[in-house]
Amino acid sequence: MLLVFGSINLDLAFQAGHLPLAGETVLGNGYLLSPGGKGANQAHAARRFGLPVRMVGAVGHDAFAAPALASLEAAGVDLTGIQRLAGQTGCAAIMVDARGENQIVVAPGVNLALRHSHVADPTLADARAVLLQMETDPAENQALVARAKRHGCLAVLNNAPAQRTPPELLQALDVLIVNESELAQTALGAGIAPGPEPALRVQELARRFSLTVVLTLGSQGVLACTAEQTLRLPATKVEVVDTTGAGDTFAGVFTAALVEQQPLRDALARASVAAGLACTQRGAQLAQPGRDDIEAALKRYPAF
Repeated sequence: MLLVFGSINLDLAFQAGHLPLAGETVLGNGYLLSPGGKGANQAHAARRFGLPVRMVGAVGHDAFAAPALASLEAAGVDLTGIQRLAGQTGCAAIMVDARGENQIVVAPGVNLALRHSHVADPTLADARAVLLQMETDPAENQALVARAKRHGCLAVLNNAPAQRTPPELLQALDVLIVNESELAQTALGAGIAPGPEPALRVQELARRFSLTVVLTLGSQGVLACTAEQTLRLPATKVEVVDTTGAGDTFAGVFTAALVEQQPLRDALARASVAAGLACTQRGAQLAQPGRDDIEAALKRYPAF
């Protein structure tokens, strides 16, 4: 079982020809109301991949709670760890342009009230891995990682949105997933000097903290480093409609593949294909592919 500890939101996504500049009003082509939140997106992606998943997150006592949980429930994610707290369910406003690029503003709501104590010890004992992001309180993430390690869980952190990550947290992790801007913040927190070549910072993080570091590079593919090896895979070539949730799809499928004990290269390939497929439709969870879709697409991409 994969335990996902993280955010649950309701997304309101607008489509427009271009993203607005400061002070500019842009007429959109439509909008979509759908479930989101990095934690929920990653849990949904892993479940669509076929893995048993338990989500621990928080929603409010409001009208947004039920629709925010709807896709998770439909996919068969275990929601017994969901906390219903006083306050607002998290909400994200997403703007997507004609190229599929986006801008996002998130109001976390009760996501910031989620506590590591909401995860019972028997749940950690049942979990093969715990997957976390940074739309919840970073201190609670760090406390949960420490508990997870005592239970022998694989600890995976997607440092998004980017936070300066303390060295003691990095030391406790098994896997770190970042994009280029998140890498810069992570390296800064770890005392690694910035430089022109991201691969060098990835290699230094992997060496210094004895962990697997995965750098997602969008259309340039993905780079992964351990203390022993470096792997680079190309991106899946797709017609991009909406990149919202692609990184979350990658993290969820990649972690699910690791729980299945797939080799690192195979896990990266499946996650990369899943993320590419997720860009071909609108929405975050709504666009995530199933296991059969991923395996079929792998056969069409000889680079993998």
